[in-house]
This record gives sequence, structure tokens and C-alpha cells, in this order.
Amino acid sequence: MNRRLLGQLMPYLTVAVLLVLWELGCLILHIPEFVLPRPSRVIVVLIDNFGAIWFHARHTLFTTVVGFALAVGFGVLLGILVGSSQLAYQGLYPVLIGFNSVPKVALVPLLVVWFGIGTIPAILTAFMLSFFPVSVNIATGLATMEPELEDVLRSLGASRLDIILKVGLPRSLPYFFASLKIAITLAFVGSVIAETLASDQGIGTLVEQASANFKVPLVFAGLFVVAALGIAMYAGFAILERRMTHWAVRAVDFGIGG
Repeated sequence: MNRRLLGQLMPYLTVAVLLVLWELGCLILHIPEFVLPRPSRVIVVLIDNFGAIWFHARHTLFTTVVGFALAVGFGVLLGILVGSSQLAYQGLYPVLIGFNSVPKVALVPLLVVWFGIGTIPAILTAFMLSFFPVSVNIATGLATMEPELEDVLRSLGASRLDIILKVGLPRSLPYFFASLKIAITLAFVGSVIAETLASDQGIGTLVEQASANFKVPLVFAGLFVVAALGIAMYAGFAILERRMTHWAVRAVDFGIGG
């Protein structure tokens, strides 16, 4: 088996080994199902309840994608502002750090008061958790542009806007795609947290209801689906990154590359 093929198979082999160890551990230690169900039992429950799980998963996917899209748009604009202006960096960066330090679960009750129970709190929680990596990475990409390069471009007649749009942003693409892969996973976390506390749909709601009824295999089945959706979105961005920033990307994401 050559190294490239082995690299492509490693994620699947790793997951398979972990599931086998989990299964054997539960059997050998006689762990009750309501404490930690075996993966085989979780898969059976997932198949038996696929319709209900997918109904909730679609809602989680919708709120995650909408919140993530808002985070990307806002994060890029904010990152451009912070990364291209020293005054904006000095004024806004401490605020961003402070906001990102606030546990978002503590803000969900406020969102419920303002917007009611439903989709909007989940979207906003996904947004709040995922815009920070985007804005920070865009700002880093712009702020680390070499001063000598800027001097040369200005001497050739380029305006500040030209430098940002035609050099700074393309140069920031590796940072941008790195932030997208982080942000999409955080967006899923935000959606599920909000659905657990303030929704009647979504995987968070499913997990909360299943936990209350001690249906632990159903809890894990829902979490498996969220994990699969997150991996799929991550892999999609990794492929897009590979196509758009071939000159900078490392060939490590899911065996993509050569």
C-alpha cells in the first residue's frame, strides 16, 4: 500500500479502530446501555429512528448554515476593517477578545427573551460562535503583509483599496479557509446548544428529550449525525481550499493532495 493511499484511508481506519475499542470496552466491562451504549446499538437505533433524526438534523443544518453564512459575511468585513487600520485594530480587538470570552450559552436566555423560542436564537448562537475565527484570520492575513510590498505597490500608483482587494485579500485566502474549517464546527456547536435550551426542533432538542427519557443510544445517534454533518462540511471546505489555494495548502485534509 503506497503512502498516498494510506493517507486517504487513515481517517476511516482511525474511526473504525476507535469504534471497535469502544464496542469491546463496553462488552468487557459490562457497561449498561443507559450509561454508555455500544456503537453497534447506536447504529441500530439510528437506522430505526432515521426519519425522526433526519427531521431534526435538517433543522440543525439549516440554522447552522444560515448562522455560518452571516458569520462569514460579517467576519470578512470586520477582519478587513481591523486588519487594514491600526486604529481599528487597537479599538476593536480588545472588544472582540472580551466578547469571545463570554460563554455563549449564557446569552441564549437573553436571545429567547428578545426573539422567542425557535430558529432565530439558534441562528444567532451559531453566528456568535463562528464569526470570531473568520474576522481574526482575515485581519491577521492583512496585518502581516510586508511593508516593503505595500511601498512598492504605492510607488506603482496603487491605492489603499487596491492593495487590500487585489493583494491583501488573495494573500489572506489560506488564513480564510483555515478559519472556515474552524468556524463551521463552532457553528454546529452553537446551533445545538441553542436548540437544547430554546427550541422545539433540531438535534439539540432531540438530545434533550432523549436524555430526559434515558434513551442514551438515541442521544448518541443524534450526536453521530451532527458529527457526520460537521465532517462533511469540513471536508467540503478542505476540497475548496485545495482548489483555490493550491500554492499554500498542505496536503493533510482527508488525504486530499499529493
